[in-house]
Amino acid sequence: MNLTTPIGAVTLANPLVTASGCGGTGRELAPYTDLSRLGAFTTATVMARPRAGRPTPRIAETPSGLLNAMGLPGPGLEAFLARELPWLAAQDVPTVVSVGGNTVQEFAEIATRLAAAPAFRVAAGGTGAVAGVEVNVACPNAEDRGRMFAAAPAAAAEVVRAVRGAIHRDIPVLAKLSPDVTDIATIALACADAGATGLSLINTVSGLAIDPATLRPALSGVSGGLSGPAVRPVALRCVFQVHAAIPDLPIVGGGGIATGSDALEFLVAGATAFSVGTTLLHDPSAPQRILRELEEALAARGVARPADAVGMAHRPASPPRIAPPPRPRIEELT
Repeated sequence: MNLTTPIGAVTLANPLVTASGCGGTGRELAPYTDLSRLGAFTTATVMARPRAGRPTPRIAETPSGLLNAMGLPGPGLEAFLARELPWLAAQDVPTVVSVGGNTVQEFAEIATRLAAAPAFRVAAGGTGAVAGVEVNVACPNAEDRGRMFAAAPAAAAEVVRAVRGAIHRDIPVLAKLSPDVTDIATIALACADAGATGLSLINTVSGLAIDPATLRPALSGVSGGLSGPAVRPVALRCVFQVHAAIPDLPIVGGGGIATGSDALEFLVAGATAFSVGTTLLHDPSAPQRILRELEEALAARGVARPADAVGMAHRPASPPRIAPPPRPRIEELT
């Protein structure tokens, strides 16, 4: 089956992308999954300076999901450019670099430094190079009382415009949007107008868990981001709405994908590709199984390739085929 998936000027070998942060630096996932067989590997969000993240506890299991308040820990841009990006470039895997910041200027500076790095080059054939930049607009905006950029169309667009201006036009820029908004399609349209090549839907859903032993919030940061199967209906709704509003804009859809059938739901809702995240934390070998199951699900429905399934849920249902009444025989007419 032809699994190739175009995202802007880049063509991925298949539509499976890892979700930001769920594959570590890539080194942690590599013993369990052949990275070269992924459509793309997405890094954890890269910030300008090293961050320890929030204090523990910062993860809590919930029914059908995982609540986390990690606080975007990481070594910072300098260490990422010196160690992580060169290693990924040598793995023959297209890399999507997730970037974050607390101001528009910080996003722009990170994108500029990233674009100038030796390991960052225009993806030729889609392997062993940066295949996209994911703009994490769910970051808090220090210039707007800490409200996340993704909460307002103008703020999200300003960040996307700043990153797009620093990145080579052949490299896709994907805006990762939050579902915790009133009208996600309006924010998606603003990001598209600002130059986004595509969208990543969705980021985690804000939630809270109470520790029954202490009767206090289970996370040190009180609330956190919910991921896993519990958020899949929310993610599918967002993908469906955005595809209906902007049918030609590529979408990397994700939220609770654990099987090939789950992935197919995202494709027919309007996603061009799909991301696997929380599933990797308990089944790091899942990507190849999910791709195999997706091929089987498509073949069982007579669909030749994933690209043919994109947006099927938006197409008019075929009317039922009703057999015409039999023609009367000659002797019945006389």
